[in-house]
Amino acid sequence: MTSTALIDDRVRRPGLTLLAVCLTVVLFPLAITGASVALPAISADLDNSLAAGQWVVNGYDLTYASFMLASGSIADLVGRRKVFQVGVLLFAGGALVSALAPNIIVLDLARAVAGIGAAAATTSGSAILAHAFDGPARARAFGLFGTSVGIGLAFGPSIAGVLTSNLGWRSVFLVPAIIGLVVLLFTPALADSRNPQASKVDWPGTVTFTLALLLLILGLVEGPQLGWGSPLVLGSFIGFVVLLVVFGVVEQRQSEPMFDLSLLKHRKFVGVSLATVPVVFGFTPLAVYLPAYFIAADGVSAQKAGLILIMLTGLTLFFPTIAGYATRWISAQVQIALTVILAAVGLAWLTVLEPGISYWALLPPLALIGIAVGISFGLLDGAAVSSVEVSRAGMAAGMFNTVRLAGETIAIAVAGSLLVSFTQSSVSGKLDQFDTRYADDPEALANLMNQGELESAAKTVEPAAQRGDFTDVAASAFAQGFHSLLWVLAALCAVTFVVVALLLRDRRDDAAAAVEQKPASPRPSEVAHAAD
Repeated sequence: MTSTALIDDRVRRPGLTLLAVCLTVVLFPLAITGASVALPAISADLDNSLAAGQWVVNGYDLTYASFMLASGSIADLVGRRKVFQVGVLLFAGGALVSALAPNIIVLDLARAVAGIGAAAATTSGSAILAHAFDGPARARAFGLFGTSVGIGLAFGPSIAGVLTSNLGWRSVFLVPAIIGLVVLLFTPALADSRNPQASKVDWPGTVTFTLALLLLILGLVEGPQLGWGSPLVLGSFIGFVVLLVVFGVVEQRQSEPMFDLSLLKHRKFVGVSLATVPVVFGFTPLAVYLPAYFIAADGVSAQKAGLILIMLTGLTLFFPTIAGYATRWISAQVQIALTVILAAVGLAWLTVLEPGISYWALLPPLALIGIAVGISFGLLDGAAVSSVEVSRAGMAAGMFNTVRLAGETIAIAVAGSLLVSFTQSSVSGKLDQFDTRYADDPEALANLMNQGELESAAKTVEPAAQRGDFTDVAASAFAQGFHSLLWVLAALCAVTFVVVALLLRDRRDDAAAAVEQKPASPRPSEVAHAAD
């Protein structure tokens, strides 16, 4: 008997196991990037506010991040196949309700449920693969697992664009629901396992972490709508700080904490975690908000907006493999540090964005960001696990992925808030020449454009002959708002590059110098300490 006790000693149909898991995980990133492309159509149909629309993406991402570690612990206790089945069922059910949602509240709640299911299926699915395959076959299986995630991320926007333009936004949720239900038919053939050493779930840590993250996102999303000084927004931020402190205290007292805070003392682990900034704050906000820009400023369809975004997402499918081969000549640490500065350059370069610009002019900066993110996908997970001792590898992997997913949720909310504020500032005072209610309400116009809606605002302009001029002015202001956001994101990546480079730098030369200054016969423990 190995350290992982088997509930089912037979690995039944490993090929079917691989198909079921990979077919499922391809849906989860698609559920993030695909929904962002559908947001303009959702807003036009359900007539929701910007904040409510953001929760279509944020609600899913929030629960996906928050329940990742808890669902993994539950899978260890009760069996991974069972948790995988429940996860797929929750995801498919949430997607089905999303497709049928009569209003934005039902849609947002259904998306949150789908996120919980995605978390459960992701953690249990990876554990199922680890049990079903050994040796080189396991490496190939996880290679396909990572490729499946990349496919969902890379082609999510274009697939969603085609579905939205031809079948309506509800099909973006209906198709994954159908695929999820088909996967459920395969699950009885999957081998099952559990971890006999698992004894409990860290519920205090899970609850405090989830509530803290929820309050933070609530404040960031509602801040531009209600004002940063409103009681709800201030209360959310205060509650976040309090719960974060409680979370730290709770985790230090847990025998089996969800987050082992002592890992933060490992400089390389911290460096690798910070290296997710290009993905979290560079790539994800663009995947969410660029489609709305193209639809609003250039008047393109959702289908075309999704196809344009392949210039950003397509390379993320190939560069994880390229990065792995490149480690023969360039160390993973050097590549990881370079991804941060590449993203910074790409984000700054993307400020060429203007209404009507040739999309080929956007290819170089978008491709540069995509290359940086693709390299990150290929190296960061392995680097995070390798940065700590083997006995803590599982904890490091869980913490790293939770931090990354939580960061994406925060980044979407922060970028959306900044984009509205920057666009509002840019458009203020430029609409006085037009007879429209938006001349006195630039915030409402900024919100509309951030949802990909400019045509409806233009229809309020009288006389109708001025509507084209109104659209041009508003689209130009939206582009300026995007420029400001891009400069902020580029600066963030540039600063992060310096910090990451310092944390990941190889200290062997410094260690050797320190050893030379020690007595002629140093103790082994001293040499080991110097080499750390």
